Amino acid sequence: MATLQQEHLKVEQLQHATPDEIEHIAGRERDNLEGTIPAMATEAEVRDVLEKAFDYRGDITVTRKDGSTIEGYLYDRRNAATLEQSVIRLIPTPEKGAPASTTVERVNISYADVAGLKFSGRDTAAGKTFDAWVKKYWEKKAAGEKNIQIAPEKLD
Repeated sequence: MATLQQEHLKVEQLQHATPDEIEHIAGRERDNLEGTIPAMATEAEVRDVLEKAFDYRGDITVTRKDGSTIEGYLYDRRNAATLEQSVIRLIPTPEKGAPASTTVERVNISYADVAGLKFSGRDTAAGKTFDAWVKKYWEKKAAGEKNIQIAPEKLD
């Protein structure tokens, strides 16, 4: 992911660009986080990793300081002045074989209680850019297909 300085330079560039130039500027770059276990030694690293986890489109596994783990989708976070006051909110992954109607209790975890994090689930947004969609469309058209529809893949 881009550093804060790189992000700042991009914002400055956009302030001086015309609408036509903005329309063709490349999007924000994203790290391939799937399967990684980032370092979380300092307060800044904890905040940065949890911010990346919030942007991630797959499940994460959080290891708490008491050694327990919880896997799920991080759908919200509340940044506050201290790690103790800051909170992430997870929807836990349902147990294998659990009925679809099973209610899953959402979980709040203090930033201060997070010992580690793994980007454990598949990043469902990876490679799903508009450019990738257009490429698939033109490949199908070149193959002679008619009534081309690009349907979303199943998430399993």
